[in-house]
Amino acid sequence: MAKTATTRYDVSEHLRTPEEMAAYLEACLEEADGDAAFIAKALGDIARAKGMAQVARDAGLSRESLYKALSGERSPGFDTILKVIGALGLKLHAEAGHN
Repeated sequence: MAKTATTRYDVSEHLRTPEEMAAYLEACLEEADGDAAFIAKALGDIARAKGMAQVARDAGLSRESLYKALSGERSPGFDTILKVIGALGLKLHAEAGHN
């Protein structure tokens, strides 16, 4: 029986437009259940799709600190999250919840 070759799926390769990036972040926000590191990882996926070096420049951060902040291994500060969201050309908004 022949082995099937597989490659690791990388969502950043499929985030091509600002609309796709926003929809991905929105879906991750809904699934995160309060996990800030999960949201940071999602922002990292979007940043890789857009170009990490450019996002770092636009956010006023070093590339290394941006990689660490968005690795999903820790929860970055909210100020970092806001800088990255702005650098990605996205907007954070709120709506009333339905309990």
